[in-house]
Amino acid sequence: MYVNMGSMQLQCLALSALIFLVTAGASKVPAVIVFGDSSVDAGNNNQILTLLKSNFPPYGRDFVGGEATGRFSNGRIPPDFISEAFGLKPFVPAYLDPNYNISDFAIGVCFASAGTGYDTATSDVLSVIPMWRELEYFKQYQDRLKGYLGGNKSKKIVNEALYLISLGTNDFLENYYTLPKRRLEYNVDKYEDFLVGIAENFLRQVYGLGGRKMSVTGLPPMGCLPLERTTNLLKGLGDTCIESYNNVSRSFNAKLGDLVKMLNQELPGAKIVSANSYSIFYHIIKRPSLYGFEYSNVACCSTGLYEMGYLCNQFNPCTCADANKYVFWDSFHPSEKTNQIIADYILKRYLHVFM
Repeated sequence: MYVNMGSMQLQCLALSALIFLVTAGASKVPAVIVFGDSSVDAGNNNQILTLLKSNFPPYGRDFVGGEATGRFSNGRIPPDFISEAFGLKPFVPAYLDPNYNISDFAIGVCFASAGTGYDTATSDVLSVIPMWRELEYFKQYQDRLKGYLGGNKSKKIVNEALYLISLGTNDFLENYYTLPKRRLEYNVDKYEDFLVGIAENFLRQVYGLGGRKMSVTGLPPMGCLPLERTTNLLKGLGDTCIESYNNVSRSFNAKLGDLVKMLNQELPGAKIVSANSYSIFYHIIKRPSLYGFEYSNVACCSTGLYEMGYLCNQFNPCTCADANKYVFWDSFHPSEKTNQIIADYILKRYLHVFM
């Protein structure tokens, strides 16, 4: 669609670009660019046909203005806190959100989609955006950025941006342990290798498109998510974590760490960190009172045992009054307070090299 802009509109566009260039120049990281799943999705699923959404109350009740943006939390998620720590905006907008444009995306953009995974078969389960499509959106974004800032400036942004990549949990909990196809093809160790191979290809593609500063987050303690604890409870095994799942998380994270070491040696100019937050997350779950929490075995929303997405809604009378007392917001996702603690940990332990 062609839009005929008047002289005043053109002046405003030029002014916004100038303001962006001045503010971005003050930071070593001029933009935060996000790929992944619901751990980092800022609301892209709002714009696609899928059942996996969170753009309704009580999601977002502690976000600015109490808005349910599509983030799977009561408030902000890790990329929002990381963006703010780098002197950028206090939130990273979703690329498909029609309320934002390229002037917003120039300093932060999220391509993530809740429910996706490294394995394309994972994204098929709930009809969400696969990783190859997230990369296609990134290419489209680069074209738009070039049109907005010009070739040299846009290339500089792409080269110096911080890329946050966070996914993998759905590949196991939504796909491998739920559906039979991959279990018939791989034992769990070989499936980890299969995913690491896909991760390698993805990181190489981001590098080929200009990305140099990357942070790859591994798996959380999957077996300690309230949903999995409920599974154990229903099996008569008590309110405990599924330790076999946690073992997979640790094994996969180690392999991801080895991949990052290899790529740093092979790719000239690349600086990739393996931002493994398993230990801090596990410690929060096991010793919640040390972090100011009261509950880590159940979530805040609804009964806190199994609900997420549409089952976590404003009509359920069981939702807690204060999410800050809970490690988890819904049965699968951390509360805003937990997200901030984890983001602070990642910033201090891993991302300080980019500051």
